[in-house]
Amino acid sequence: MAESAAARGPAPSELGSLLECEVCCERFDAGPRRPRNLPCGHVLCRDCVASLADPRSAALSCPFCRRACSARDTSDCRPLRRLLELLGAPGAGALPARAPAAPACHRVFGGWGTLVNPTGLALCPKTGRVVVVHDGRARVQIFDAGGGARAQQFGAKGDAAQDVRYPLDVAVTTDCHVVVTDAGDRSVKVFDFSGQVRLVLGGGQFSLPWGVAAMPQNGILVTDAEAGSLHLVEADFREGVLWRSERLHAHLSGPRGVAVSSLSGAIAVLEQPLSRGTGPCSTRVKVFSASMQLIGQVDTFGLSLLFPSRITASAVTFDKQGNVIVADTSGPAVLCLGKPEEFPVLKPMVTQGLAHPVALAFTEENLLLVLDTASHSVKVYKVDGE
Repeated sequence: MAESAAARGPAPSELGSLLECEVCCERFDAGPRRPRNLPCGHVLCRDCVASLADPRSAALSCPFCRRACSARDTSDCRPLRRLLELLGAPGAGALPARAPAAPACHRVFGGWGTLVNPTGLALCPKTGRVVVVHDGRARVQIFDAGGGARAQQFGAKGDAAQDVRYPLDVAVTTDCHVVVTDAGDRSVKVFDFSGQVRLVLGGGQFSLPWGVAAMPQNGILVTDAEAGSLHLVEADFREGVLWRSERLHAHLSGPRGVAVSSLSGAIAVLEQPLSRGTGPCSTRVKVFSASMQLIGQVDTFGLSLLFPSRITASAVTFDKQGNVIVADTSGPAVLCLGKPEEFPVLKPMVTQGLAHPVALAFTEENLLLVLDTASHSVKVYKVDGE
């Protein structure tokens, strides 16, 4: 009996067309021509997705069915990638792994009861003590250096000046003062390590203070998520005297986290623009020089062109070499984006053992502390410097 056409499989010409992008007619590979799924089901190569998408909004229309979508909603076409590998197509390669020899977590502290839905993490530059803000009765928790025993707690939920209603982030200044952004009364509060309030910046100064970072010269940076601004605050925190408050940038889009490089003075801001419709939110990392000149930026869409799965940044920091490090809640993972002038470079750092990372910090010994709000704990990793 003659073999049926179905049994014989597709003709070589049909298979060849399956492995080509129908827009540019180039063969798919694991690099610029990586096959990407559109929400409508059609497949284009990565370069064609980037070329067809609006450079500002990332909006595009499928060239075949005209369905409107966003380039941020495209994903790797894994069946085609796998077929390329099986056929030994040049450059097909294996899919990038999420966990290439990831460092093991060698310490965890906190846990439910000690921490409740934590939101912010910081280190004291002089003592190495770890400060965490959370939703428990005492909003500010201080642990011994390296994550040892709990040394202090303060900041009860209440309406008094020394109380903390809803903490979002925390920083520790060079003279060992704890700075908390409080969404409850839209203020920034400064405490000493005994829990005594030293300064409160409120009264309409901020619409929604969110991220906070300490400057090497004892100032602090504060992002205002509602106003879309970044502020520099300088004060004598010990005496509770405000010297000046300056708006450094007024045109950010939903700024959340902020970090300062101890190496170069560069400033990284994590933006979360308002999402349109019901789609997943996008995030963007912008890096400015110490003089507030934009020197690098990358967003969710740009990262999706380098990595096979969606990346949603939830925190940003710098390592000791000046690399930008972000926490990714979609992975979940911790990723290195490289130095600002090299953007975008993508290197997974921690890819296992995380549930919902929301804050990052590096110790002087190059230990990486990750605040995992889903497990209500701080996880400590030993990473290699480069």
